[in-house]
Amino acid sequence: MTTPKLDCSDLDNYMGKPMQPARMIDPFANNDIRRWVQAMHYPNRLHYDAMFAMQSRHGGLIAPQSFPVTMDDGHGSAPSCIGLIPNSHMLFGGDEWWFYGPVVRAGDRIWNERVPFDYAIKETKFAGPTCFQRGDNFYYNQHGDLVAKQRSTSIRYSQEAGEASQSGTTEGYDDPVWTDDELEALEARKYTWIKMLHDLGHSPRYWDDVEAGTALPERVFGPHSIVSFTTEWRSYTFTQWGSMHRRTDLDMAMLGFVGPMAGPEQDPTEEANNPENTDGAYIGPSRGHLFPRWARYIGMPRGYGYGASMGAWITDYLAGWASEWGMVRHSVANYRSPALTGDITIMTGNILDKYVDADGRHMIAVDCRMENQLGGVLATAKAEIELIKKPG
Repeated sequence: MTTPKLDCSDLDNYMGKPMQPARMIDPFANNDIRRWVQAMHYPNRLHYDAMFAMQSRHGGLIAPQSFPVTMDDGHGSAPSCIGLIPNSHMLFGGDEWWFYGPVVRAGDRIWNERVPFDYAIKETKFAGPTCFQRGDNFYYNQHGDLVAKQRSTSIRYSQEAGEASQSGTTEGYDDPVWTDDELEALEARKYTWIKMLHDLGHSPRYWDDVEAGTALPERVFGPHSIVSFTTEWRSYTFTQWGSMHRRTDLDMAMLGFVGPMAGPEQDPTEEANNPENTDGAYIGPSRGHLFPRWARYIGMPRGYGYGASMGAWITDYLAGWASEWGMVRHSVANYRSPALTGDITIMTGNILDKYVDADGRHMIAVDCRMENQLGGVLATAKAEIELIKKPG
């Protein structure tokens, strides 16, 4: 078979040039925050329980650190997939995050300044020549404070290669079957991590008490389903009709979405006419997540989850362990394979080091691994977390 070609020459027209920003119409509400943690399987009472949050160091509900990406109309991927690569598909490949300290609360507005960063073409087993494209997102609040920076990576590959990877086989098309006993045991595993959150309460996790070489507690959730992935989609604020000042420079054909996967997703003119036609839950390239037929069209065996959600799972996993007094300051995550319907997600991690950085902050270096029930690797990450030191 002839190796598919990948023409990335158009990308040079965009590197380093700011794109149209994302703008919310309304401030965030507490229920936007609650909807997000519910969809992300993150039962941290600081983000949904008003009475618990009032007794916290913050004095009320705050959003989790993973929250800023909820308002971006491309899940943070927009500056990493701009430019035409003819006849190509795209997957979210990873995120690097920096967190600067301001928390997000109800009443806040967040906007995103977006700048394409770079790209590289590499040979892969999955698709032959593959473009790894990166772009930066700067999330500011209404006061002009930089809340977080996200450097996203998109993986862009030829349609021919994606279709060839699934041709002639139905392997993996059906969801795994879980018995009632297995589901009951799974609930017990899930609750071990949830109990850790509850046991922490408002107490700090002190830097002094943490030892390098020890494991983080296991976090488990799932089985995933079309319902859970749809709940994720709806928790992103930009997916709510009329919630955003939509981009006027978004051209799906420019991104290579032509033919069956094309559609006026996020088009502001069509949203005013018939918003269902602009909603990625129903039509356009995003529907591959929720419709197995279109998942298979781009090389996935069945419905699959969102890359930005995987990044949120990692941030929440680490932030929940750190307690309300800690903060994830930096993380780098590589997404190997999306979560699929019927699978569960198992998160583990290790404390690699503890140190005081140049700014005098008490830091923990950790790694994180995300797998399914078969041991398939979904994502790997490394991060630096700031904890507080015991007084005295």
